[in-house]
Amino acid sequence: MSEFTHIRSTKQVILYDGVCKLCNAWVVFLLRKGVSKDIRFSAIQNDISKAILKSVGLPEENIRTIVLVKQDMYWLRAGAIFRVMAYLPWPWKILSVMRFLPRFVTDSVYKIVAFNRYRLFGRFDDIQTIKADFPERFL
Repeated sequence: MSEFTHIRSTKQVILYDGVCKLCNAWVVFLLRKGVSKDIRFSAIQNDISKAILKSVGLPEENIRTIVLVKQDMYWLRAGAIFRVMAYLPWPWKILSVMRFLPRFVTDSVYKIVAFNRYRLFGRFDDIQTIKADFPERFL
């Protein structure tokens, strides 16, 4: 069993854009607010992220969204964000109920922000290293 298959079978993995300043800020927010230690992170540009994407049937290239992978299931865009919010302490946890809103509404808002994220928040020249509460958080 490969390393990513083992991680994917026992943990949840958030794949995020490693050069996006907004995406990196969201990962830092999750870590600071105490998201479950069962959640791992990986920049979508990494080879291990590409292997995880392929294993769940998503394209390895041109993914420009946040992906939450748990075993053989995955969630994209707003669905991924709101599911992750359930793993934060109160009061942030309450935001997870937004996953029950119609997907066309939440994904529309997500797509508007995502389309403008580099212009509004900027981007890094390379994948950023984020300091985690313990080293195994990042793949």
